[in-house]
Amino acid sequence: MAALEVRNLHKRYGHHVAVDNISFSVEEGEIFGIIGPNGAGKTTTVESIAGLRTPDSGSISVLGLDPVKDRAEVRERLGVQLQESSFPDAIKVAEALELYSSFYRDPADWRELMELLGLAEKHKTRYKALSGGQKQRLSIALALVGNPKVAILDELTTGLDPQARRDTWSLIERVRDTGVTILLVTHFMDEAERLSDRIAVIDGGRVAAVDTPEGLIAQVSPVQQVRFRVSQPLDRRVLTELPDVSNVEITEGRWLVTGRGQLLSSVAGALARAQVVAEDLRVDQRNLDDAFVAFTGRAPESPGPRQEEG
Repeated sequence: MAALEVRNLHKRYGHHVAVDNISFSVEEGEIFGIIGPNGAGKTTTVESIAGLRTPDSGSISVLGLDPVKDRAEVRERLGVQLQESSFPDAIKVAEALELYSSFYRDPADWRELMELLGLAEKHKTRYKALSGGQKQRLSIALALVGNPKVAILDELTTGLDPQARRDTWSLIERVRDTGVTILLVTHFMDEAERLSDRIAVIDGGRVAAVDTPEGLIAQVSPVQQVRFRVSQPLDRRVLTELPDVSNVEITEGRWLVTGRGQLLSSVAGALARAQVVAEDLRVDQRNLDDAFVAFTGRAPESPGPRQEEG
C-alpha cells in the first residue's frame, strides 16, 4: 500500500477550477516533490491531503485513511509544516514542543527532536529571538513531534540563506532516514532535484508529469554537451566512434562533443586512453529548470509572499 494515494482530485472555488482531476501516489519512505507555478493548485492539493480542505470529488488515502472521514486518526499519523506558520513571540522552544506533544496520544520524544534538529541550545529561547533557520527547524520539529509516518513540508527553505538551506536539506534527508515519508512542496528547482526521489509537476490544476528528477530532465532532452581544449593533437575518430557521441565540432582549438547517456564518462575514458588531457572542460546539460519550463511554459518563480491558490 502506498503511503499517500490521490485519485481524480477535483476542487473548484466558484467558477475557478483550482484542482482538475489530479492523481499521484507516494511510496513509503519516499521524498516526493511537488513543483509548479504560483496558482497551479499545489496548495489546494496538499491542504486537501492534510484534511484542511474538502475536495468536491475524487479520493485521498493517507496510510489507508480518508483525511475527511478519518480526520482525527489522520492527524495522529500526518505531520504538517505549512508555508506560513506563526507562534506567540514569547513562547520558548521547549515550551512549544512540550505543548504540541501533549496533543498526541503517542508523541515522539520532544527532547530528542530538539537534539536532532539542532535546537537543544535554544530550548529556553523565545520564538521572536530565533533566526529564520531556527524558526524553520522549530516548525519542522513541531510537524514531527506527533511521531508521524508521513510529513508534508511546504516551502520549508523560503527566506533562508544558502547555507541554512543546505543545512535544512541535510536535516530532511536524516528525517527520511528515520522512516518518515515526505511530501515536499517547493519553488526551488535545486532543492527538488537534490531531495526528491520523484517529482510531480502541477500546472493549471493538472499533473503535467511525474518522474524522477533525472527522468523529467530526460523527457525534455537527453542531449548533453562537453566542451574542452586538448593538451596535444587528437584524432577526431577517438571520439566520433564512441556510441554515446552523436557529433564532434572543433572551432578555434575548442572541442564540442554532443551526445547522450554516459557522455562525460565516455569522453573522459577515451581521452585517458589516448593520453590526452582535457583543459578547461565544461559540461552543458539540461536541468530541472529546463524541465519546468518545458512542462509549464514558464520559468520557475522566486518564492515570495504566499498567494492564495484557491
